[in-house]
Amino acid sequence: MARNATKQDEQIVTKTKRETLLRLFRYLFAYKKTIAVVMLLMAGSTTITLLNPLILERAIDVHIKNKDTEGLIKLGVCGILLNVILILLIKLRMYLMAKVSNDVLVKIRQELYEHIQTLGFQFFDSRPTGKILARLMGDVNSLKDVLANSVTTFIPDAVTLLAVIVIMIAKNGKLGLASMSALPLMAVGVWFVQSKSHKRWQIFRKKNSNLNAFLHEDISGIRVIQSFHAEEETEETFDDLLNQHYDSFDSAVRYADAFGPVVDICWGIAGMMMYYVGVKLIGKGEVQVGALIAFGSYIAMFWQPLMNLSNFYNQLVTNIAGAERIFEILDTKPEITNAEDAAELPEIRGEVVFSHVSFHYDDDPDVLSDVSFHVNPGETIALVGPTGAGKSTIVNLLSRFYEVQKGEILIDGYDIKKVSVESLRKQMGIMTQENFLFSGTIRENIRYGNLEATDEEIEAAAKAVNAHEFIMKLEDGYDTKIKERGAGLSIGQRQLLAFARTMVCAPRILILDEATSSIDTHTELLVQQGIEKLLKGRTSFVVAHRLSTIQKADRIFVVDRGGIMEEGSPAELMAKKGEYYKLYMAQFEN
Repeated sequence: MARNATKQDEQIVTKTKRETLLRLFRYLFAYKKTIAVVMLLMAGSTTITLLNPLILERAIDVHIKNKDTEGLIKLGVCGILLNVILILLIKLRMYLMAKVSNDVLVKIRQELYEHIQTLGFQFFDSRPTGKILARLMGDVNSLKDVLANSVTTFIPDAVTLLAVIVIMIAKNGKLGLASMSALPLMAVGVWFVQSKSHKRWQIFRKKNSNLNAFLHEDISGIRVIQSFHAEEETEETFDDLLNQHYDSFDSAVRYADAFGPVVDICWGIAGMMMYYVGVKLIGKGEVQVGALIAFGSYIAMFWQPLMNLSNFYNQLVTNIAGAERIFEILDTKPEITNAEDAAELPEIRGEVVFSHVSFHYDDDPDVLSDVSFHVNPGETIALVGPTGAGKSTIVNLLSRFYEVQKGEILIDGYDIKKVSVESLRKQMGIMTQENFLFSGTIRENIRYGNLEATDEEIEAAAKAVNAHEFIMKLEDGYDTKIKERGAGLSIGQRQLLAFARTMVCAPRILILDEATSSIDTHTELLVQQGIEKLLKGRTSFVVAHRLSTIQKADRIFVVDRGGIMEEGSPAELMAKKGEYYKLYMAQFEN
């Protein structure tokens, strides 16, 4: 099994990290008031944090040195109270930012989901479902810590760092410079690590997406795998993807984990330099013991934020690939959109005109080339021909699932490109080969065709396609729960429900794309009786493989080699002994 679509890495058009981050952080602007409160809380907690070393210095150099027990106790009580307040402020700010970041994730996921629903079939044709799910779930989740820590870590640590630099230089310039002596070394180390790390996290995201896509496809097709005894080959493919996933993660983590040691080494070098200079200054009487101990606290307060900031930067490098993948989808423009001056399509009679229509998929040759035909209101047109001839393409273009590259399609004289997609599809009933059913009740699945349909209309649609009888035999009738994809129902039963769902919308134009291909002969007879009633008065396009199902069509179009080879009633085409005659004889002689 090649599984090329799942194994192939996605090509992501990336922008600069700065552009991606600015776009990501714009989502936080909607919570300005909450973030303002968080900033006030951070100002309070940062102030208390900066006061702690000064309290310690005063306790040693003033109260302990002068044996002032009462002053030391008062100072200690004050310090305890301040640090209790500090803990409360930190807890509150973390709670508020966790809420904000979760709200932002919900907003991004909703925006991503809504946008995906606007994208056309070409987008889904080129991407396995698992890769889309990886963006919607995994990549969005990866942004949580970045959003939360951008406010709760980056801002307070940056402010603390600047404040500590000012305090250290103001108190003693020599000790201050010694405390920061390893900064150049750290800058070089962090730059080197991040440049390697970002590329490897991008690769990991792609491999993770490939694995998700394979698993989704594999589980969905488990019946096929077991039927053809392909478990061993599938396991080999899975092992290969899993090893790629593991290797890419191992490579990315190896560099990401280097951030901490780089800062630790520089912190150790700076600490030794500070104490070396400090001991010399104590010997000269330029610095007291309490001041040196306070500097010991300040150097921790200088390098710990740097450690936190490097970890935050590491998070950015790790997760920015997820943001890039999310924005890549959000920047994908829908192929099918309403024109700026799009009109609402009024209630139609069902006249359909194809005028010199040409269409091709991606860079492939034309599937349809200069196709023209006219269908009268209420006429039933059957489309027949070999696989890949363009039968489904014709009805997909009529439904505007794809956009024509040349020519135009008119319904009742309206160019379908110049009317809103919603008003067009609202008057069409479309049933494809994939009789997909959602988890939920039978009633809910049928109502999906018309969300405003009453229970009576739902039952009428079911009766029309002869589904009512088998539904009533189920334990809960129309309230029977359907499992995912209609598991537990026969193929014929699933198809009848899909028919009922299509018919409940009372379409003016009806499209049946190989709709009876999976129904047994007995069920087909029942469906045909219902279809005959429903086709009456509606313009209908029936894509059929079984020629026995279209003998009552008004006209048959034989589609092949990019166009309509011949057309006419079943009797006329049989009399011509042309392409349709050959298809008919080949099917019924076997």
